Parts: sequence; structure tokens; C-alpha cells
Amino acid sequence: MHTKVDYRLLDSQLAALLAGEQDSLANTANFVALLWDALPEINWLGVYVLRGNELVLGPFQGKPACVRIPLGNGVCGTAAASGRTLRVADVHEFDGHIVCDPASRSEIVVPLSAGGQLLGVLDIDSPIASRFDAADQAGVERLCRTLCAALTVGDARPPGFI
Repeated sequence: MHTKVDYRLLDSQLAALLAGEQDSLANTANFVALLWDALPEINWLGVYVLRGNELVLGPFQGKPACVRIPLGNGVCGTAAASGRTLRVADVHEFDGHIVCDPASRSEIVVPLSAGGQLLGVLDIDSPIASRFDAADQAGVERLCRTLCAALTVGDARPPGFI
């Protein structure tokens, strides 16, 4: 089993990192870097930004990735279209999975929204099947709420926040 993450501490660190900065691109980049550094057993972590009817690659850590994902396609597009977090134990069993990195086995995708408007998604992949549990989901959703709250202050530009 993976090392447990102290999501409350990570959320405090994120809030401090975002405090006082109003640029959404800078905040999103630091959000991705902080999570990449703190979460064990992952091989890709990034944000896809809503542009029209597709998700476009934003700040990320990991190997080069798929650049455009239509809404409703793959895990990211499905989570975005439904507005709900998707936690997939084995991506190879997910109908319509889009393979960007064949080493990825499990995935969690959290929609990012502000004011009831979808901004994009946070996508986290792991080479380990069933890597993400309910505690990870609750923790990552909390972090995403903190990011979205920071994006609605300052230069918030929903939709297409970066």
C-alpha cells in the first residue's frame, strides 16, 4: 500500500503558496508542482483546461502527454462532461481510455470549477493498479477546491482560466 498523504498539511501548504498571487497560470503551475512532489507512486500529474468543447493540456509534470481531449472521451473527458471525480482502479478496463503513457495503470480525475462553471480537470496517473482510494479522492478534491478558490480571486478568467 502506498504511503499515506497528510492532505490537511498539503492543503495548508497550497493555501500559503497561492496566497497573494493573482496570476492563474502561476498558481496552477505551482499547484501541479506541489502535488507532484508530495504524492507518492504517481507517474503523471497535470491540469487540462476547458477550451470550447475539448480539454487542452495545461501545466503538468511527467512524460509528454495528449494535448487535446474531447469532452466525453477517455477518463478526463468523461469526468469533465459529468462534473464528477472519476477514480479508475485499472485504466485498461475503462471503455474508451486514451493511452498517453502505457505505464499508467490507475487514474483519478477531478473536475475544476468555479461559480458553477467547469474550468478543466486535474488528472493524476499511477503505474500501480488501484493506487487511489477514498482518502486520496477526498484529499485531492479538497486541494482542487483550494486552487479553484484562488483562481476566482484576482484575474479569474472562467472559462479558459489559463
